[in-house]
Amino acid sequence: MQVIYEDNHIIAVNKTNSEIVQGDKTGDTPLSEIVKEWLKKKYNKPGNVFLGVAHRLDRPVSGLVLFAKTSKALSRLNDMFRNGQVKKTYWAIVKNKPPKEKDELIHFLVRNEKQNKSYAYDTLKPNSKKSNPFL
Repeated sequence: MQVIYEDNHIIAVNKTNSEIVQGDKTGDTPLSEIVKEWLKKKYNKPGNVFLGVAHRLDRPVSGLVLFAKTSKALSRLNDMFRNGQVKKTYWAIVKNKPPKEKDELIHFLVRNEKQNKSYAYDTLKPNSKKSNPFL
């Protein structure tokens, strides 16, 4: 686990492309639990450690994840994400240069509950949700 930033209110951690942020039905240990354990050891805290998940990144995605170390910080971070005060930048590694320098990417997502995965399609599919990650 790589901590990028920490203060009394938040901790920012670099998530690898195989980690999950929160627990799911796979039973894999989520990054949130790893961070809790790290904080518990670092500060020699007895009992449970509070750690609020303000946002998530999909499992195959790497990047920075912000966690709140207090309930007040979690509330404020949630408000900031809800009100668009947090600027998110998405980067992609591509094989060839895209035809346009800037464009809109829209997919239709279909959730497979058994696999705990979503699949993206270029066209509308039954039970799909329109997705634009840049909004």
